[in-house]
Amino acid sequence: MADFLSTLNIKAKDFAAEMTSVNVQSKDLKGQRPIEKEHVDNNAAVRDIMLERGIVPENQPAVEDVKKVERRLKTEEKKVLKSKG
Repeated sequence: MADFLSTLNIKAKDFAAEMTSVNVQSKDLKGQRPIEKEHVDNNAAVRDIMLERGIVPENQPAVEDVKKVERRLKTEEKKVLKSKG
C-alpha cells in the first residue's frame, strides 16, 4: 500500500510515527495499548491538520508503484551500459 501513497501522505504518516516515538519516551509510555492509543491519536491529529488546510489524504492521487519504477530503472541502466559497451 505504501508503494502507492503520495509523498505528502508518506510524510504525514512518518510525522505521526515520529511524534509517537518522541511521546513514548517523554510520557514514559509502556505496553501495547498506551502506545497504540498514542499512535492513533497522533495520526488523527495529523489528519485533522491536513483537513483544516483543505487537504483530504484519501483524495491525493496514487503514485506509480515503486517496484515498477525500480524495474524500469534497472532495465534502462542495462540498455545504457549495453550501448556504451
